[in-house]
Amino acid sequence: MMLIRPRFLSPSPPSSRREPLLPALSQSPEPSRIFSSSYSSPARPPGRQPHPSPNKRPPPNLRRLTTRIVDLTRRKQLTQIMAEVEASKRRARSGRGGGINIIVMNAVLEACVSCGDVDLAVQLFEEMRGPTGCGVDGVSYGILLKGLGIARRIDEAFEILESIEKDTSGGSPRLSPHLICGFLNALIEAGDMRRANALVARFRQVLYEGHSVLLYNLLMKGYIKSNFPLGALTVKDEILRQGLKPDRLTYNTIIFACVKSAEIEKAFQFLNDMKDEAKRDANPELLPDAVTYTTLLKGLGNSQDLYSVLKIVVEMKSSLLSIDRTAYTAMADAFLACGSIDGALCIFGEIIKQAGNNKDLRPKPHLYLSIMRAFATIGDFDMVKRLNKRMWPDSVGSISRSAKQEADELLMEAAINNNQIDVARGILRRIVNGKEHFSWTSRVGLVALKVETLSGFTSSPLRPHVFPQILLNDPVEKYMLPFQESRPLCGDLILGDAVMRFLKDSVVPLVNDWGTCTGIVHRHDCTKLDAPLISMARPPLCVPSSTSLEHVIDLLLREKTEMVIVVKSGNMYEGSYTSSSRPLGVFSLALLSKFTTNTSDAHDVHMGNALEPATVAE
Repeated sequence: MMLIRPRFLSPSPPSSRREPLLPALSQSPEPSRIFSSSYSSPARPPGRQPHPSPNKRPPPNLRRLTTRIVDLTRRKQLTQIMAEVEASKRRARSGRGGGINIIVMNAVLEACVSCGDVDLAVQLFEEMRGPTGCGVDGVSYGILLKGLGIARRIDEAFEILESIEKDTSGGSPRLSPHLICGFLNALIEAGDMRRANALVARFRQVLYEGHSVLLYNLLMKGYIKSNFPLGALTVKDEILRQGLKPDRLTYNTIIFACVKSAEIEKAFQFLNDMKDEAKRDANPELLPDAVTYTTLLKGLGNSQDLYSVLKIVVEMKSSLLSIDRTAYTAMADAFLACGSIDGALCIFGEIIKQAGNNKDLRPKPHLYLSIMRAFATIGDFDMVKRLNKRMWPDSVGSISRSAKQEADELLMEAAINNNQIDVARGILRRIVNGKEHFSWTSRVGLVALKVETLSGFTSSPLRPHVFPQILLNDPVEKYMLPFQESRPLCGDLILGDAVMRFLKDSVVPLVNDWGTCTGIVHRHDCTKLDAPLISMARPPLCVPSSTSLEHVIDLLLREKTEMVIVVKSGNMYEGSYTSSSRPLGVFSLALLSKFTTNTSDAHDVHMGNALEPATVAE
């Protein structure tokens, strides 16, 4: 059987037959024979495939670069993102692939906003819509508006919105609710309800397109961010007046507003409304979810309502709700807040049991630390030690350095509350050796003070680290501050006239008309602005000038005071103050904190300041 080649697929005829074709096309081209193509080639017969020009490259596939930018954005590595974008541009200029497009640059804009560099985002946006840029679209404008709102550059954002409304902006974006809601959400996150309401009033017609509850959910979120969370209830009334149906997010937001305002009864009322409406409309999408119940558990934990917590936990387990790690953790936190360690342990055991089959339920270190705090408070050292040991292999995610430090501090606190002073001292020594410094107001600082109070400074593991500049056997007059330099106040002075002094100093001595110290006023004792200072003063705690510094520090900790008055040796010895004993100086915890550095420069400075009072006293 012989195959006959079709005529229009025959080999190319001689050049004499092709010459009349081009003039004919140039004179009267027919629309049906003009093919849209990116290659400048003459019309081809039907059935023949075009041959790509060797000088024209297909558009690059930049999906990998976009994915890389999104991944680096999560890590907040903006410098690396810009370096890889520039490298892609260089490859495109050299003809080795690469390049950028609007999708890539929108991801870069999002990275700038996420990393807080709005100035760079504005610069890149101007380059994108420039003559040599890749162009901008509605997504670009939405990201830029969100960044300007976060940076509180409200005027610039409104100018962009007005240019979009007047159709004078590049890229021809459409003024849509989603474009404005990004800017509105940034204002709400900042708690600026005044400008948020102004934005809604200005673009009300655009925002109400589609009659969606998205706008109202954002407004309720704004009231929660402000100091009036119950204002979200008025937004729900507006939703009903507009003939809209509240969704699950609407109810969850309202319940959270009630919980934040400590209105637990109202929160349960909305929970029941949520269930009734879902049942009436046969809408399973309106049933409470894990977010609903965890929000309620947080509020019940704050109010320490153990019975309601048990009721919610039973309801969650008996429903078809999928309980995840966050929900289990909320249950345990609620039990702990109500003081039920046994309930928290039951939830913890259930998580560990189910985590064998579902790795997504493995608890995070937060849950271990929460339970360890409860056991450390009651002094159950063995349980805290066991949880501390199992937190490493059994928890999921990375354990931060702060979590590790808190676990050691809780172990030391449990040892203290269990009267295991030697064990606590050993843990404290290990913590001190592993830290360059710590704050006295932190957990380890407060526990360290308790260890020092119980063990005394003679066997203190902190002495070579905390006080390298002073000798505890030295007399207190060597380090005291002269009494007049402490700027004592008159005891008859009204607190309202001297309130600014207590913003700077936490404790101030008082004197009478004869220069005798009559008392010491602590900042937290100042409760009546119209009362004289002497009415809020404590009796002065006095020590002779020859008293050792070690004994003075023990006295400060034992009596829970912040200042002692130093008097001449021989006048008295640690008793009630007499009018014949004139003060020489003061020694306070604030003065002691100046000597808690290990640097040689600070050592010279503090020692120089410490020696000056001694010279004056002599």
